[in-house]
Amino acid sequence: MSLFDEALPHPPHAARERSRGAVGLPLAERMRPRSLDELLGQEHLVGPGKPLRVQIERDDAVSMIFWGPPGVGKTTLAKIIAETTRASFIEFSAVTSGIKEIKQVMADAARAAEMHSRTILFIDEIHRFNKAQQDAFLPYVERGTIRLIGATTENPSFEINSALLSRCRVYVLEPLQDAQIVLLLRRALANQERGLGALSITADDDALELIAAYSSGDCRSACNTLEVAAQLVQDDRKITKSVAVEAAQRRVLQYDKAGEEHFNLISALHKSVRNSDPDAALYWLGRMLAGGEDPLYLARRIVRMAIEDIGLAAPEALNLCLSAKDTFDFLGSPEGELALAQAVVYLSLAPKSNSVYTAFAAVRGEIERSRQEPVPMHLRNAPTKLMKELGYADGYRYAHDEENKVADMECLPEAFKGRRWYHPTQEGREKLLAQRLEEIRKLKSAKRKD
Repeated sequence: MSLFDEALPHPPHAARERSRGAVGLPLAERMRPRSLDELLGQEHLVGPGKPLRVQIERDDAVSMIFWGPPGVGKTTLAKIIAETTRASFIEFSAVTSGIKEIKQVMADAARAAEMHSRTILFIDEIHRFNKAQQDAFLPYVERGTIRLIGATTENPSFEINSALLSRCRVYVLEPLQDAQIVLLLRRALANQERGLGALSITADDDALELIAAYSSGDCRSACNTLEVAAQLVQDDRKITKSVAVEAAQRRVLQYDKAGEEHFNLISALHKSVRNSDPDAALYWLGRMLAGGEDPLYLARRIVRMAIEDIGLAAPEALNLCLSAKDTFDFLGSPEGELALAQAVVYLSLAPKSNSVYTAFAAVRGEIERSRQEPVPMHLRNAPTKLMKELGYADGYRYAHDEENKVADMECLPEAFKGRRWYHPTQEGREKLLAQRLEEIRKLKSAKRKD
């Protein structure tokens, strides 16, 4: 029997009716919303007149991708769409399903379409399918044999085949707000049929607010924590803040060391340092460390910040950051993390200059664009008699023999004579370097006049 054959006699609403009295289902599953009216959050998509609600109400058969963090309603929305449009619902997980199962379902869906039966194929973690597996959906989506609804926590622009993506509407789901999570928890405590109402448990406001805060917008995580808290209550049948803390254990952190959130957070850290905001920089550093980021990766990025954004305005910043990296190597975690925090604060407060960064980028661009100019003869080494006879080193002036240790000698190829790429700022130590550079230029100018 195929997956489709098994699903046909049991539309989604029938499956839910059977699950109401199921023993052992997690609270999050029992409390899963069954209609748009029950759904919390995502008002920007399913509020009156909003795009997804309009699509559902019009029974628009276009395939779609739901993109958002865990526990925000991606699967729930897919099931509500199937219920509302009375379509057969087949749920796949890209973690456990392969191309063989995909082809079988497609064949079954094609036969069902001939009998005017509609099929919604929901694929959780669709980004885990490789490009070849994603390609298998294309002809069926194109012909309307199936209505594909994919759920992903990763940026579809990077993870979904462009051909498949062009045939789907992408909806971005947002984490639930704490107040919405609290309301959901109140519903679960009161619901006699599907929730915890039969247990006659109450909860303090600060307990529910703590659970909501620790869930970071993930309603599944919040329900799981509430269920644990319900098992920990004492004779008074009340979930207090201390019970909630014990149940929560640790805040849920939305972080993927290899995914988009990794790049979002490191970008926030770097830009906070660049904008001289030590509090924001410490926050983003703490978020990444708490999420399990490799501290040595952070140390490398912090060294880069010292070079790119501080530069010669505070040249000691580079040594401080390298010392922070060595300190972490020596102390390890968590003690060594304080050295990284110290470096981040220093970089935030240090004067800023990207003049070396931009100058070197300009030079590299010039090298890419222009021909390779020969080294001027007076700058060439002349270790042999032949080289000397050919004019190597002719006209070279030894700076240490010159007044003020500066010779009036061009060191660039003739084609670049007089070019300036480095423009020092007036920030920090670089202000002194700017003064020195101007002094050198005046000395050279004076010697040319002589």
